[in-house]
Amino acid sequence: MSGTGIFARTFEELDAVVQIGIANGRVISLSVPDTPEPNASSDNEKLDWIDGYLAGTEQDVTDIEIGLTVPGEQRTVLENVRKIPYGEELRLKRVVARSQGLDPDAEAVLKTARTALAENPIPLFIPDHRVVDGPSGLPADVEATLRKIEGL
Repeated sequence: MSGTGIFARTFEELDAVVQIGIANGRVISLSVPDTPEPNASSDNEKLDWIDGYLAGTEQDVTDIEIGLTVPGEQRTVLENVRKIPYGEELRLKRVVARSQGLDPDAEAVLKTARTALAENPIPLFIPDHRVVDGPSGLPADVEATLRKIEGL
């Protein structure tokens, strides 16, 4: 199995296709397209990880290596979202407060944090569905399913 490529699988629990992009063994993108890329393979251990997660197995997203290429403050926010444990949720202001150097009372910072979540390139592996009052990089129905799986 290659450490680089596009991989996709249909997940019945989501009634959707999940497609991931991998470079050098790191997940660099995750999307829920209407149809997968024609050259996408379904044989990938990260898709197997998603299978287990959707089946209700408590999974730690930090077990999955990611390659995150976003601006500095957005990166800080997303790195802190990644640390939210399975089955727990935080408010956006609390995520920002945990982000070193960011002021949770500054509206511009909160706007940057909302943008980071809305444009999250790797939702699920950066579990923005655990931020109760923030946007998600996932479609609303998929986000709701993930929250239900985790009992949120």
